[in-house]
Amino acid sequence: MEGNFMSKQEKIIDAIEFEPYTPEAELETPLLKSGSELLIDAFLEENVEYIFGYPGGAVLPLYDSFYEGRIPHILYRHEQGAVHAAEGYARVSGKPGVVVVTSGPGATNTLTGIADAYSDSLPLVVITGQVATPGIGKDAFQEADLLSMTTPITKHNYQINDVKEIPRIVKEAFYVANSGRKGPVVIDFPKDMGILATDTTHDATVHTPGYQVNEEPTIDEIQKLRDYLKSSHKPLILAGAGVNFSRANDALLKFVDRHQIPVATTLHGLGALPYEHPLFLGMGGMHGSYASNMAITECDLLINFGSRFDDRLASKPDEFAKNAKIIHVDIDPSEINKIIETDLGIVADVKLVLEQLLKFEGFSFKHQSWLEEVASFKRKHPFKYSNDNDETFSKPQRAIEYIGELTNGEALVSTDVGQHQMWVAQFYPFRSHGQLITSGGLGTMGFGIPSAIGAQFAEPDSTVVTFVGDGGFQMTNQELALLKEYQLNIKVVLINNGTLGMVKQWQDKFFSQRFSHSVFNDQPDFIKLVEAYGVKTYLVDTPSVLESKLEEAFNYEGPAFIEVRISPTEPVLPMVPSGKANHEMEGLL
Repeated sequence: MEGNFMSKQEKIIDAIEFEPYTPEAELETPLLKSGSELLIDAFLEENVEYIFGYPGGAVLPLYDSFYEGRIPHILYRHEQGAVHAAEGYARVSGKPGVVVVTSGPGATNTLTGIADAYSDSLPLVVITGQVATPGIGKDAFQEADLLSMTTPITKHNYQINDVKEIPRIVKEAFYVANSGRKGPVVIDFPKDMGILATDTTHDATVHTPGYQVNEEPTIDEIQKLRDYLKSSHKPLILAGAGVNFSRANDALLKFVDRHQIPVATTLHGLGALPYEHPLFLGMGGMHGSYASNMAITECDLLINFGSRFDDRLASKPDEFAKNAKIIHVDIDPSEINKIIETDLGIVADVKLVLEQLLKFEGFSFKHQSWLEEVASFKRKHPFKYSNDNDETFSKPQRAIEYIGELTNGEALVSTDVGQHQMWVAQFYPFRSHGQLITSGGLGTMGFGIPSAIGAQFAEPDSTVVTFVGDGGFQMTNQELALLKEYQLNIKVVLINNGTLGMVKQWQDKFFSQRFSHSVFNDQPDFIKLVEAYGVKTYLVDTPSVLESKLEEAFNYEGPAFIEVRISPTEPVLPMVPSGKANHEMEGLL
């Protein structure tokens, strides 16, 4: 009886009309991939080297795909640290830093870093986990409206609503982040989008009709710039972050040498011209050099290459370079005439403008008396510090100066924010683009250590030094765990004055020495704290051991921590008080 009936399996097989097998037929069969796999593929398409992140429930499908290790993932100890690390990586490599975090508090912990990157024009692609699509807008566990939160602090943001859109959105995000004036882009990624699968047929073409980048200057603009230059007797170049971002340093150096034009920089412009170049005047602005600020005041032509005229440089716009014609070259059209009215605005890539200028031969102009005047500014008040023979506290300026000697001015240098940041800007001998990694526009404490780690991943063979204060150090020092884990050759230099130094300095100057909550009454033993992370430590507790301890630390192969104890009353000088003109400097030595 049993033999008269086909099994269920036999009936199914019999009902199928088989086609002859060919390899081509197999290739035509759609291959299903999950959203998580599509994201990894898209990252690989963009040549992503590292993912900086922290897992959680909403991104578990993504992290399950990371398990295979197709792209190295670096586990940070806090989401803010992951974003700062991506910033350091982006600053040094010139490529977008990639961050992946979970929903809710994981995503909101990235906001400070995203705002910092937006302010300083750093390209990031940040994937924020989100609750599954059916739960959005229903106050689901760990839901946060990241689109609304990040709209003011990103170039653009997206939310994935269709798995098929992942390749296109990722490609577009990288393009937007790393073109024109660079900046962060957020992709909000619901949990179910990582699980749902689709075939791999997709259109990843970038289509951004509302976003157009103009990089090329016109011949007419270059001719007008030359005409202004030829009629000038006191020309000055202001080099901003745009020079370093566009890798225009060699072109700037050739242009400066050809026409003998002095150069002042912004904080983020440091390295645009080598520190030792005779026409480099130093950083201008609030804690800038006398030479730069006086040259800005006295020049008759100011050519701004890639600076946004921020308030730390031009704290009194009506008095800024008031005797000068202003030429402003910037990739972002919104910056032209935003702060300072210009006589010629050029929306273009700084490097392309300089390359066009260098093509023109045979024009020259004489301004020898101006060069002599600027040289006198440099001689009159160079950056210096009082040597008061203090046997208790080391001089932070000397520590930074000596580290510059030990590293031949070639280290990648990250900083936290505060007095030590300004001393680094004044005394470290920067030579090239990408060397200074610091939070300029937002002034984010806690930036130093994680950004140094990101910089080291960008250039594993480079010496990386991070200078931190005792305030900012206590905000993100948990990232020290990565130094031992990855044996990163980073030297952490803690400039410890037991206070919130810049806050205290302002209270001393403007608030009648009412030091409200700017002095730490009790501090941990930083040496023991760092040793708990397995990092080699050095204590500079007297000036007599400063140089020997620094030499020992920098000769050590591997991560090292150097605590330099300085006076709680050591100020950053000179200083242009807020709202004053550049020439109204105080504290000149």
